[in-house]
Amino acid sequence: MPDAPILSVSEACVRFGGVDALVEVDFTIETGTVTALIGPNGAGKTTLLGAVTGMVPMHRGRVVLAGRDVTAMAPHARALAGVVRTFQNLEVFANMTVLENVMTGRHALVRYGIFDGILRTPRFRAGERACREAALDRLDFVGLADKKDLLAGELPYGSQRLLEMARAVAAEPKLLLLDEPAAGLNTRETQALAALIARVRDELGITVGLVEHDMDLVMGISDAVTVLSFGAVLASGTPRRIQENPDVVAAYLGD
Repeated sequence: MPDAPILSVSEACVRFGGVDALVEVDFTIETGTVTALIGPNGAGKTTLLGAVTGMVPMHRGRVVLAGRDVTAMAPHARALAGVVRTFQNLEVFANMTVLENVMTGRHALVRYGIFDGILRTPRFRAGERACREAALDRLDFVGLADKKDLLAGELPYGSQRLLEMARAVAAEPKLLLLDEPAAGLNTRETQALAALIARVRDELGITVGLVEHDMDLVMGISDAVTVLSFGAVLASGTPRRIQENPDVVAAYLGD
C-alpha cells in the first residue's frame, strides 16, 4: 500500500481585502518526492506556502500534514508537527557564527527547559552537546563544516543559502518548503543546489516542496509539478507532462 501524501491542501481560499489570492486550491505533495510549485509573479505560490505553514490565514480550506489535520494549528505548532520553510530573502543571523545559526534550527528538538539553561544543569549540557554535534553534521552535509566559526554575515551569498538549508534540515522536518532557493545564485551554484536538494530527499528522507522560477532546476529535479495561475491550479503532473501542456507552455515556459 503506497504511503499517504505528506501534504494535502484542499479547497484553500485566501483573500487580502477584496482580492482573491488563492481560489479553491487543491495541492498535494507525495511522501519522498521533490514537488515544485511554479507560476508567474503574483500567481499565489508564496501565499500557498504561507497557508501551509500557518503564516497566512485561510478564508476557507483544509491542510493535512502526514495524516494530521493542522488547519487550526499556529505556525509554531505546525513546525513542531514537521513542516519547515525557507524564504525568498536570506534570513540568516549575520552576527552569529555559522554553527550557532544551525543550532538555532536544532533547538526546537532539545529536551531541557529554561531553568536547565539558567542553572546549566547536566541535562542542559548534554542537550547542548547533542545539538552541537547534530548541527556540525548538517554543516558537513552542505559542505560548510570548515566555516563553522565564521560569522554568518562573512559568508558569500551562495554559502549563506547553503547555511539556510543546513539550519532547516537540522530541525529534522518531515516536509521542507523552499521558497526560491536559487534566487541570486549563478549557474554553478544552482547546479550544486539541485544536487543538494536531491540528497536531502534521497539521503535524509525529507520530502521537499519547491517554489522556483528557474525552470531548468525545476524540471531537472522535480518528481511532480503544480502550476498556479491567478491563484488557481492550472495543471499538475510530471515535469514532462507539464512541459507538454500547451496552456502551460504558452503561459509560462515559452514556445
